[in-house]
Amino acid sequence: MSQEAQKGSGSDSPADITQQPLSQPAHSLSFDDAIGELETNSDDGLTTAEVKQRLEKYGENILEGDEGVSLAKIVIRQIANAMMLVLIIAMAVSFGIQSWIEGGFIAAVIALNIVVGVYQDYAAEKTMDSLRSLSSPTGVVSRDGKTATVPANEIVPGDMVELKVGDTVPADVRLVEAFNFETDEALLTGESLPVQKDAEATFEIDTGPGDRLNIAYSSSTVTRGRARGVVVGTGMRTEIGAIAQALRGTDSRRRPVKRGPEGETKKRWYIQAWTLTTTDAIGRFLGTNVGTPLQRKLSKLALLLFAIAVVFAIVVAASNDWRGDSEVIIYAVATGLAMIPACLVVVLTITMAVGTKQMVQRHVIVRKLDSLEALGAVTNICSDKTGTLTQGRMVAKRAWLPSLGTYSVGASNEPLNPQDGDLSLVAEPPLKLGTENLGDVASPDDLLKDNDTLKDFLNVTAMANLAHLHKSATEGWQARGEPTDIAIQVFASRFNWDLDRWTKGDKPIWQQQAEYPFDSSVKKMSVIFSKRDDNSEKSREMIFTKGAVERVLEECTTIKWKPDSEPVPITDEMRDDILQNMEALAKEGLRVLAMAGRENTSPAKAGGDPLPRDEVEKDLSFYGLIGLYDPPRPETAGAITLCYKAGISVHMVTGDHPGTARAIAAQVGIIPANMDMIAKDVADAMVMTASQFDKLTEDEIDALPTLPLVIARCAPNTKVRMIDALHRRGRFVAMTGDGVNDSPSLKRADVGIAMGQNGSDVAKDASELVLSDDNFASIINGIEEGRRIFDNIQKFVLHLLAENVALALTLLIGLAFKDDSNQSVFPISPVEIIWIIMITSGLPDMGLGMEIAAPEVMDRPPQS
Repeated sequence: MSQEAQKGSGSDSPADITQQPLSQPAHSLSFDDAIGELETNSDDGLTTAEVKQRLEKYGENILEGDEGVSLAKIVIRQIANAMMLVLIIAMAVSFGIQSWIEGGFIAAVIALNIVVGVYQDYAAEKTMDSLRSLSSPTGVVSRDGKTATVPANEIVPGDMVELKVGDTVPADVRLVEAFNFETDEALLTGESLPVQKDAEATFEIDTGPGDRLNIAYSSSTVTRGRARGVVVGTGMRTEIGAIAQALRGTDSRRRPVKRGPEGETKKRWYIQAWTLTTTDAIGRFLGTNVGTPLQRKLSKLALLLFAIAVVFAIVVAASNDWRGDSEVIIYAVATGLAMIPACLVVVLTITMAVGTKQMVQRHVIVRKLDSLEALGAVTNICSDKTGTLTQGRMVAKRAWLPSLGTYSVGASNEPLNPQDGDLSLVAEPPLKLGTENLGDVASPDDLLKDNDTLKDFLNVTAMANLAHLHKSATEGWQARGEPTDIAIQVFASRFNWDLDRWTKGDKPIWQQQAEYPFDSSVKKMSVIFSKRDDNSEKSREMIFTKGAVERVLEECTTIKWKPDSEPVPITDEMRDDILQNMEALAKEGLRVLAMAGRENTSPAKAGGDPLPRDEVEKDLSFYGLIGLYDPPRPETAGAITLCYKAGISVHMVTGDHPGTARAIAAQVGIIPANMDMIAKDVADAMVMTASQFDKLTEDEIDALPTLPLVIARCAPNTKVRMIDALHRRGRFVAMTGDGVNDSPSLKRADVGIAMGQNGSDVAKDASELVLSDDNFASIINGIEEGRRIFDNIQKFVLHLLAENVALALTLLIGLAFKDDSNQSVFPISPVEIIWIIMITSGLPDMGLGMEIAAPEVMDRPPQS
């Protein structure tokens, strides 16, 4: 766990998690400093005695938490609300006066509600079990000068760990050596691309988890290369331990005592704090300050009706001279119960259950019955970007060839389908490219005709690529490889220029002679291919290079700068122009790579050693840039427009880079396109990085003119702080997420929404709703259904009240009539009262609960 996140936290375990093995976070230390502070030997590792000592000091490398689900606590939660308490009192009184039928009906209603609630809450209390299942069972460590495989729970700070492809990282590790090393950190950051690590780097203390490139995180997966490092965090001290701690933590039950500028306080401030704490506790118990807005209103209504029922019972007793015989008591209780809508809980449960079943058809799976109605009340939605607002797959959007212009790919609903999405060309660089002048749509054949420059560029995209694309007869277009390579291969395939076309078959046109894989130290990859010439026995060898723009550009000496011209020496002005166009593409939210190549005039001898890498990757000719991005879902922009129309604000909280986050947010309508027209303080508050937001105190956040609509490089704690800030402004918040990193914020939000296809089990267990299609637009379906349920509940509550008031008034009017013994006459018997309350009233109420939504249900602000 990040050390700053752990300061001040406590633990009931023997090994106190506030004991940190390092003086400051590991990512801010060089690996030599980290090894020195941990007092370990980088070659031999720890001794057996040291391991035993550190196990006692730091505890086992496990995630702590409640070992079981408390059934008693769940049952108490179901009972602790005003409506249920009123029904329980009514049941007790009914049995007390031996009104068995009346008491039995009410008992059945209470039992039904408790059973449904317990079933759902019990299933939702297993988040910690899912989190523990992510950890690695073993790890490879150096101990006593020997390499050994040990159970992961026995790994301690200071252990030297070895990692290779396919391993699950057993603890938080400060890397000492890294060779082409990448890890999948989607469960921590939510971003789908593997993260390339750099053991030599050090970072500022406040650097977010997604940018700490010298740390391999516990429970992440190694996707490429190998590495060695020193363990700096185990158990609850890891980043995933921070998530577990957040899941275990609860909001403070005590109101803080007010203090003056110097920290002083007064006696009345203590009294004020304890008074507020007491009223909060009573409100939580009765349900008047927890739950959805509707639940709070119903709890207050139940208390009001209970008070009226008591008054009516007193009126009956007083009108009969306070006689204590059974007839008067039954009359008094029956009159009071006439004001209690006993069937309300049943009608609510059935209405929500029917709505839940209907939502399955609209891609919303409801895990907690009342969450659908709660979704209709949300005022703010905090959403992840990758896979929710976007498609979750990389797509090539732009390609710039200096002598030709900018190629653009139109919107596509199938990122792997090279036949979906139009191609266009405009003879302008990205720096001068507007949103309107993207050129006319052209066919791939027309664009390729007599265009050797484009063919050279496509050769690099297809050959300097480890991805393969094919069309399955049953499942459509399929690909294997890394997301970046797949996107570039799809771009080549749009021109029918894919790798398999040139390298497969009986007589392949191109044959690979050598490969220089991507290396984090040079940030590029190269291949050497020979091309068969049908008219000659000799073949022509070409070098194709792809990689980071700055690294590729520094190896280029020539460029084709103007149409129909030969390559010319590259000048400093040309280099600056290329970098400016790279920045222009990056501002669109694109990840930019460069393509280059040249003929290999000094091929290696057959059977000899391959050419040195530095000899291959030099004197290259610059071919162009390609820009990739994760495109928004086609329906996202429309869904966000509907949200704003319905009075709901949408916030993007993402682990992605600020430029990408801002570009996607503008594209889908989360932030306005004309940011320049907005006051600077408002515009600055709209888009922030996590480090900027986390540096603000709660008072500073509350003083912002508006809360951020976009937070980039988000850490789990940042999302929780954002939800807390919205709560302080009286907002009702929904949070979407799919990764383990999202689970604390899913728990903290009023409505947690997990992704069904790509969501982790931890996220699903922490949520109330699951989207079966991972689509933000499906949330709109849930909001519409929630508002329909809210409207219908209002209708049948009014109907119930009208009927109950009429029933109670009828009984009160009966007090005016006396029999021969001067006792009040029952106009309606207790059994008839129950029949009216449960059957005569209940069945029409169920009908009201099934009514369709009003046409304007999404054109008004949320109910509060």
